[in-house]
Amino acid sequence: MISDSQTSPINVLLIYPEIPDTFWSFKHALKFVGKKVSSPPLGLVTIAAMLPKHWNPRLVDLNIRELSLDDLLWAEYALISAMTVQRESSRKAIKSCKDAGLLVVAGGPLFTVEHEHFPEVDHFVLNEAELTLPEFLLDLFQGRAQRVYATDRFADIGRTPVPRWDLLELDQYASMSVQYSRGCPFSCDFCNVTALLGRTPRNKSAPQMIAELDSLYANGWRGGIFFVDDNLIGNKRRLKTELLPALVNWRIGKKGMPFGTEASINLADDEELLAMMVEAGFDTVFIGIETPNEASLSECGKGQNICRDLIRDVKRIQRFGIQVQGGFIVGFDNDEPTIFNRLVEFIQQSGITTAMVGMLQAPPGTRLYSRLKQAGRLREVISGDNVDGTTNILPAMTLESLRDGYKEILKNIYSPEAYYARVITFLREYNLPSNKKLWQIRCFSESLMALFRSIFRLGILGQERFHYWKLFFWTLLRRPRSLPLAVTLAIYGYHFRRVCELRVL
Repeated sequence: MISDSQTSPINVLLIYPEIPDTFWSFKHALKFVGKKVSSPPLGLVTIAAMLPKHWNPRLVDLNIRELSLDDLLWAEYALISAMTVQRESSRKAIKSCKDAGLLVVAGGPLFTVEHEHFPEVDHFVLNEAELTLPEFLLDLFQGRAQRVYATDRFADIGRTPVPRWDLLELDQYASMSVQYSRGCPFSCDFCNVTALLGRTPRNKSAPQMIAELDSLYANGWRGGIFFVDDNLIGNKRRLKTELLPALVNWRIGKKGMPFGTEASINLADDEELLAMMVEAGFDTVFIGIETPNEASLSECGKGQNICRDLIRDVKRIQRFGIQVQGGFIVGFDNDEPTIFNRLVEFIQQSGITTAMVGMLQAPPGTRLYSRLKQAGRLREVISGDNVDGTTNILPAMTLESLRDGYKEILKNIYSPEAYYARVITFLREYNLPSNKKLWQIRCFSESLMALFRSIFRLGILGQERFHYWKLFFWTLLRRPRSLPLAVTLAIYGYHFRRVCELRVL
């Protein structure tokens, strides 16, 4: 162990690279509420809590501000964590740090998969930091640090510390992130979650999660919180008996702070679980639906989505008071030319307003990657960007047909007419929980700011102004308590259209 009493302070920069303009960046929507970033670098603030006490961390989120000369002169080390979509920004940050003479340490999904492509980095701390970071720190202290620290074991996240929320510029973020579990019991062949985190869900304890939420609350956070688990319901027994009752208790006397998460479609089968999640404060869930084509679902090993009425399942979740955001993929070998129209029809009928559609990708480490590599069907490195119109596979249909069909899907579902019609379809099904209050966003002033900016930008200047006012008055007359949500979704629609116009169409 490192003795803090025998060491001098070390200044370290924690750097989070810039995220390009994608569906998930919500860049164009954030302007309506005066925020710069959708969510924080949860990995970095968690790692900050694992550093020796004599290390002095400073976090620089490049989505908020640039690295300054003062940052580079102040620091001795730089720790960079990134996802694949942040590859180019990572390269620039690494160069700036190396030019300033800093020792650079890198980790996170990007470097875990392709660290060999970053020769400038001094040390890589890969996989789960709970296992590899202590070993690196000990070797660094003893002057024998190796270049790569990796493991094929999985961490006990029951020992993961409370993240250092105090390092964040909280007022620049639209939402916060926490993590309850890692791993997923399913094994979709295009998904690298099981390769990186395993198929057996590992959970934090309920007291751990309450301690994280208490810490966020003590730091002044009152906005939404997203549970970034790849499948929150991977261990339903622990969720029902431990976490959800604790969250219900924690909410007593607190206003706002809605929860969102990711889950599999079998959530729709458990009405008790749905009711408990709503009572605990969950109002949004992202579900990987992928495709209405059962042959393609079978092809990719997504058995949990087969032999069920997916639209009925989505609407059941919506009726409980939980908005469903959906992930969709085109480009499976079993996709026929009709898949593009079928997917548009499915999305419109389901009322899934936030429909994230991407072309099939094969991330390294997945079964899909191995299968296509063996067949000689891999093209280039994966971009990590779900809306740049690229793929690293050679599809069964022609690449030109896939790209054209993909563009047609986005052109259709995010046209003002189709998008606003979908919002109304959703609101017809959605039952706003009785404990939700009108204009209950982070604070009343932010809600008014979003409303007035949406009226000006969308209702007066926007090409969608007819549809905006139709939705506004339809909701006001028929679903008045859902008016804040309707305005929020109108803003989201603007963001999605802008991303499509600037990046794809």
